[in-house]
Amino acid sequence: MTPLRQRMIEDMQLRGLAPLTQRAYLQAIQQFALYYGKSPDQITDEELRQYFLYLYNEKQVARSTATVALCAIKFLFEHTLRQPWPSLDLLRPRPTHTLPIVLSVDEVWRILAQLRLPSYRACLTTIYTCGLRLNEGVRRQVTQIDSARMQLHIRGGKGNKDRYVPLPPRTLTLLHAQWLTHRNPIWLFPAAGPGAAAPSTASGPISDRSVQRAFQAALQQSGITKPATVHTLRHSWGRPFGRLVIASWDATYEQA
Repeated sequence: MTPLRQRMIEDMQLRGLAPLTQRAYLQAIQQFALYYGKSPDQITDEELRQYFLYLYNEKQVARSTATVALCAIKFLFEHTLRQPWPSLDLLRPRPTHTLPIVLSVDEVWRILAQLRLPSYRACLTTIYTCGLRLNEGVRRQVTQIDSARMQLHIRGGKGNKDRYVPLPPRTLTLLHAQWLTHRNPIWLFPAAGPGAAAPSTASGPISDRSVQRAFQAALQQSGITKPATVHTLRHSWGRPFGRLVIASWDATYEQA
């Protein structure tokens, strides 16, 4: 690891950036450095300008990708290198107006029905019925369930913000049944598998990537052709449709 990379990591930690944001910034800076074949602190203002023209015109990256690259490079120069560049303020990713992929209630249950491992099925069901992001679902802890108030306490969500979300009774029942299969004192979905500790003593949760792979496999087996991801479950839940999701969850639970 280069001293510059190490210092940027430390600067991001000091400013409280979320782990996922840190990884995204480091990847963007690595791609930036590889493009020119030299350390980012040797990049000129004109090279920076040409790099974003390359992203827009040749690679035609998505707006979100360009935004991450811009934010990462701004952080590097302003906070790690202490070199604010006026040209960074002139760069603005072109706006897009795309709508997210949304699954119907029936489509979601068709996908979840394909999941064979109980831990993945319970995790993805919780993500859907509570409207969570992937990392929020994976990293649920036992102490974050408030069964008296029927709420989940989400700590360190997007923007490092805490919040409470409604917890449907059927989801609480599912989480309790899932926990009884391993009785880990901390994690609702502990890591397990080859090379990992037993679920009851695992020191961390299952990985985001493994949940993503399980969802994609279930999506393919369901026969649904929409390009959905785990995050699609959050879009499909949606605040206006939260009651519909919970009602359908109750009906599905009764039929199981």
